[in-house]
Amino acid sequence: MAPQAGAPRLVLLFSGKRKSGKDFVAEALRSRLGADVCAVLRLSGPLKEQYAREHGLDFERLLDASTYKEAYRRDMIRWGEEKRQADPGFFCRKVVEGVSQPVWLVSDTRRVSDIQWFREAYGALTQTVRVVAPEQSRRQRGWVFTPGVDDAESECGLDDLEGFDWVVENHGDAGRLEEQLQSLVAFVRSRL
Repeated sequence: MAPQAGAPRLVLLFSGKRKSGKDFVAEALRSRLGADVCAVLRLSGPLKEQYAREHGLDFERLLDASTYKEAYRRDMIRWGEEKRQADPGFFCRKVVEGVSQPVWLVSDTRRVSDIQWFREAYGALTQTVRVVAPEQSRRQRGWVFTPGVDDAESECGLDDLEGFDWVVENHGDAGRLEEQLQSLVAFVRSRL
């Protein structure tokens, strides 16, 4: 189960395809609310850290959007799936350890089991946010379809999920994105 210390007031679980802008939207929300209020948590952080440790790789380089990370992505996905098969909450528990801010923005929720873990641990404090962008926008951000990556559960596990609490359209219209961010900011502030 979830750690008791540092329990959040709100948990937003961001999901979306590669290059849809999940991290961008989460960081934009944090910048509007403040780092003292929001923590951006990445489930891929503990995964990459453990993977780097076990495979003798550079953890810091696995965190950026580099060709270094892309060279290992497929194997990291396979390795992470094996870890999740053994313990579905492994990375979820790791990512929340020691977080003190009242609002948690999990910027890379990818599986139904991730959502289930947070809902079981934090109940009604948990909200889902789907970030959507058309393929054209994603291509402009550097996305190229990669077999074994873009058709894996890590990218498609939430595609058929319905009933997201929030859907953020991130297709390049800055004004529309700002409207959506302001709605999320107002919601978060109503929970503090």
